[in-house]
Amino acid sequence: MKPRFELPGASDDATWKCFIRRQDAFDFNWHHHVEYEVTLVTEGCGTRYVGTTVEPYRPGDLVLLGPDLPHTFSSEPYEGGVAEAAVAQFRHDFLGPGFFDLPQFASIAALLARSARGALFSPAPEPVRRILTGLPDLEPAAATVALLDALDRLARTGGDRPLTGPGYTTAPDADVSRRIDTVCRHLQEAHHRPVKLSDVAALVHMAPTSFSRFFRRTMGRTLTDYVNQLRIETACRLLITTELPITDVAVRSGYQNLSNFNRRFLELKSMRPREYRRTYRAH
Repeated sequence: MKPRFELPGASDDATWKCFIRRQDAFDFNWHHHVEYEVTLVTEGCGTRYVGTTVEPYRPGDLVLLGPDLPHTFSSEPYEGGVAEAAVAQFRHDFLGPGFFDLPQFASIAALLARSARGALFSPAPEPVRRILTGLPDLEPAAATVALLDALDRLARTGGDRPLTGPGYTTAPDADVSRRIDTVCRHLQEAHHRPVKLSDVAALVHMAPTSFSRFFRRTMGRTLTDYVNQLRIETACRLLITTELPITDVAVRSGYQNLSNFNRRFLELKSMRPREYRRTYRAH
């Protein structure tokens, strides 16, 4: 896979940054940072990981992520295609301490508060798309005004959906973050194979029982639930992008038992695999 390409925007001479991220495919890079992040997908489809949630993304999706909310976007390369997103990152005080406490910015402050769980706009309003994709071409002052305009439009548009469950909180300290990062990276690569609690716990040097409690407390769900979510999203991608029989999709997603696969798929997608394939391709 080619290294990430980022077309930089405001950076050294501004209190925030923006860029266009473009790759053959987005590599899995589970991480978090102290800045808010706005990501608008402009090309390509793949899987979005935010906190406890794993789900597909498509062009036009926009997410606003709060500080220290773990996330990544991952996709597979395909012939003639590219993965691209417009990204802006800023700290809460990038316009000065107390800026968003001013009454005229109350709606933006509320939007930023909601972003602690991740806020999804799908699809993003067209005016916001134009603003975000054009940010890297603007001078720092103009880009800053434009970013504030985009945030205001999103706040007034509303209709955003939270991405993580109410029980999820960002990693409270570096050790917890390191352990969860290690586990999530491993599961992203290994979920299509048998996953044993004892093996995953050993990755972070914990006893299985202690790890099970740790994972549920930190991620807001059990290890089994998280693995099933990864597997079903893999199955969705295979159903959409291949002609594989349902039995092969199940096996490649990590399920050896077809009835178990069908049951889990129905639980998470509210439809059966064959119906999902037919519905998606009808669009």
